[in-house]
Parts: sequence; C-alpha cells; structure tokens
Amino acid sequence: MKFAFLLVITIGVVSLLSTIFVARNVEANYGKSTKRNVTNLSAIYIVLLLGLLIGVTWYAIVTL
Repeated sequence: MKFAFLLVITIGVVSLLSTIFVARNVEANYGKSTKRNVTNLSAIYIVLLLGLLIGVTWYAIVTL
C-alpha cells in the first residue's frame, strides 16, 4: 500500500517538475503564453495527484 502512495506521489512530482523544466527552455516570444500554460498544467497535475491519492486511499479502505 505504501508503494502505491509513493508511486502516485513520485509520478505527480516528476510530471510537475518536468513540465516546469520544459517550459523554461522556450523562446522569448513564448514568455507570456507559457506562464499561463504552466499554471494551467500545474493546476491539472495538482488536481490529478489529489484525485489519485483519494482513489488509492479509497481502494485500500475497501479492500482491507
């Protein structure tokens, strides 16, 4: 069970950091739109991470 939690958290954090890292390596013209896109993607990752954690917790409670 701890493995599932660690896996969900690890994937979420790696995805979020990868998105931010890739967004930093853009041309100067993309500066304004990139900031909004990174904010949107970060929000999606946070919501997804919370949803996955709730789902894994619910699954653990139901199966135990």
